[in-house]
Amino acid sequence: MIVRIWEAHVSPQLVDEFCDRLLNQSLPELAGVDGFLGAELLRSVTEEDHRVLMLARWRDERALLAYAGTMWRIRPVWAAGEFRHLEHPPVVAHYTPVTPATPVTPATPVVPAKPVAPVAPGPPGGVG
Repeated sequence: MIVRIWEAHVSPQLVDEFCDRLLNQSLPELAGVDGFLGAELLRSVTEEDHRVLMLARWRDERALLAYAGTMWRIRPVWAAGEFRHLEHPPVVAHYTPVTPATPVTPATPVVPAKPVAPVAPGPPGGVG
């Protein structure tokens, strides 16, 4: 499996529209491509950073070659009309998973110990 990370710097006022476009058009189109295994769409959590990333999982190099062409390692793919949302062309990077994806399980809640009642001071000298 190959994880393809597609990163775009989006015009700040167009981030919501761009994400909607990817969710409603690009991802459904990718779902029909042979070798496409799924994707996640991410956007920055800060107002100052308006990057959008798509982490797409592909079966192998052959699938990426069929999807993005012979320059798949360096050539991002975008649809007509998406470029107007971007501050500059997107970039891509590719990774091979080192560990398998693991499901997240809820952590066991930590039950706090019952508070210990304060000990009243004894008489001076410790004899009581």
